[in-house]
Amino acid sequence: MPTIVKCPTCQIDVTWSQQSPNRPFCSKRCQLIDLGEWSFENNKISTAVTSDTQMNVQDQQEMIEDIEAMLAKHEDSFFQ
Repeated sequence: MPTIVKCPTCQIDVTWSQQSPNRPFCSKRCQLIDLGEWSFENNKISTAVTSDTQMNVQDQQEMIEDIEAMLAKHEDSFFQ
């Protein structure tokens, strides 16, 4: 019986197998969302995030736009 896990981003069931290349995520999109959370330091392992270290909403939006512009330059095969 295959192992089923929840996608950390959207909570959809994902079968842990070779047919799920993005595991534990359900898709490349969910992987990138999670990566963004880590890059904004919304996720941390070592210490708690304080209000001093959180990015403001405008800075986050600018970073998202920069990442999206960079990703738009690549071919679709980049994400496969």
